[in-house]
Amino acid sequence: MIRLAYWLIASLLVTAGIAWLIGLPGTLTIEFLDYRMQPRLGIAALLAVLAIVAVILIWGMVKRVIAAPYYLARRSQERRKDQGYLALSDGFIALQAGDANRARQLAREAQSNLPRNAAAQLLEARADLALGDMHSAREHYRALISNRKTALAALSGLYDQARQQGRVDAALTFAHKALDISPQAPWAREAVFEDLTRNGRWDKAYDMIADDVAVTREEKTRKRRRLAVVETARAQLAEGREPSAALEHALAALKLQADFVPAALIAARIYSNRGEARRAMSLLRRVWRATSHPDVAMLFANAVPGASAVDRLKRVRELIDSPPPNKAGALVLARASIDAFDWAGARQALAGYSSASPSQAVCLLMAEIEDGQSGDKGKARDWLNRAAHAPRDPVWTADGIIADEWEPLSPVTGRLDAFEWRVPTSAVATRTGPTATPARLETPTPAKPEAEAPSSAPLALPEG
Repeated sequence: MIRLAYWLIASLLVTAGIAWLIGLPGTLTIEFLDYRMQPRLGIAALLAVLAIVAVILIWGMVKRVIAAPYYLARRSQERRKDQGYLALSDGFIALQAGDANRARQLAREAQSNLPRNAAAQLLEARADLALGDMHSAREHYRALISNRKTALAALSGLYDQARQQGRVDAALTFAHKALDISPQAPWAREAVFEDLTRNGRWDKAYDMIADDVAVTREEKTRKRRRLAVVETARAQLAEGREPSAALEHALAALKLQADFVPAALIAARIYSNRGEARRAMSLLRRVWRATSHPDVAMLFANAVPGASAVDRLKRVRELIDSPPPNKAGALVLARASIDAFDWAGARQALAGYSSASPSQAVCLLMAEIEDGQSGDKGKARDWLNRAAHAPRDPVWTADGIIADEWEPLSPVTGRLDAFEWRVPTSAVATRTGPTATPARLETPTPAKPEAEAPSSAPLALPEG
C-alpha cells in the first residue's frame, strides 16, 4: 500500500511537470537549412527532454553490444571459478573421508580452473602423500615452499612425509625451518621439543617450554606440569654427580607441582645423604599427605641413615595412622613391622585389606607373616597361590612398560611425562624385571644414593 501511494504521488508529480512544461508561454524559433520551426516553449522543452532520454537509451544499447564479449568472458571466468572452488571443497571432503584417489582428481580439476590457487596444489600434495606417491608429493611441496603464504603448510607436509619414510633427520630439519618462519608453529615446536628431550638436552627443553605462550587455565596448568617434569629430569640426571644442583632442580619442580612424587623423592634423598633428616622428613610428610604414595613413606622410614628396623617402624608409625587409612599405608606399615619382627602389628595393619579380594602385594606379605610368625608353610603356600591370581597393585607404567622407578620419557614412544602410578591393565615388558616380593625397608648408603639406596626404589609389587 505504501509503495502504491509513492507510485501515485510520483506519477502526479511527473504529470504536473509535463503539464507545466507544455503550458509555458512563448515560442522557440529553430532554423535549420531551409527549415524553420516555431514550437511553443513548453513543447520544445518536452521534446528536448525526450531527445536526451532517447540518446541515453541508444548509447546504453550500443555500449552493451560493444561490451558483450567482455561480459561473456567474465561470466565464463566466474563459472570456472565457481567450479574450481566446488572441486576444491569436494576434494578436501574426499581426502578427509579417506578417498585419496578422488581427492587427487578433484585437486587437478581445481587447478585447471584455479591456476593460481595454492590450496589446490596443497590438496594434490596431500592426496599424493595419502596414496604413497612420495615423489609427486615432494615436488608439489617444494613448489609451495617458494610462496610465503604456503611455505609453512608445505614444510608441514614434508615433515609428515619424512616421518612416514623414517627420515628422522630430514623431518627435524623441516621442523627447524618452520620455526624460522613461524616460531609458534605447534607441530614444529613439538617436533623440536621431542628431539631435545629424546637426546637429554633438558636445559634447552626447559627454555623452550618457558617460551611457550599459555593463555587459558588449561594451557598454564599443562605448561607448569611440563616444566616440573623437565626440572625433575634435570635433577635425576645430576643427582649422582652434582647433588646440590640436583636439589635446586628438584625444589624448583616442587614449586611448580607441589605434590610431584619423583621430585620429592630426589630432594629427600639428597637431604638425607647430607644429614638433613628433618628437612627430608618434613618434605616427605607433606607429600605423603597429598599423595599417599608408598615410595614416600618408605623413604620417610629411611630418612636417618643407619637406623635399625625398630627405629624405622617407629618412624613409619609417626607418619601412618593405625589402622592405616588406605592400602598404600597398610603395605608400608606391614613391611616395616615384618622387618622389625612385629608379626602381630603386620597382621593388624593388613586386617582391613586381606579378607575381601586382597591384592598381590597383600597376599605376598601375608605369606611372609604366616611363615615368620607361626612357621605354617601350608598357609604361606596358600597365600602365594592366591597372589598368582590376585588383582595387581599400582606401579610406574607407560605404554605397557613397567618400571621400578619413574622416568621422564616413555621408553617406547619417547613421550614426555608418560609414566603414571596406576594399576597396569597390561604389560608387555618391564624395565628391571619382575619383582617377587615387596621391597624391604633398608637404610640407604650415602656414598651412592642413586644406585644403592633402597629408599629410592618404589614399593616393589608383583607384576604377573
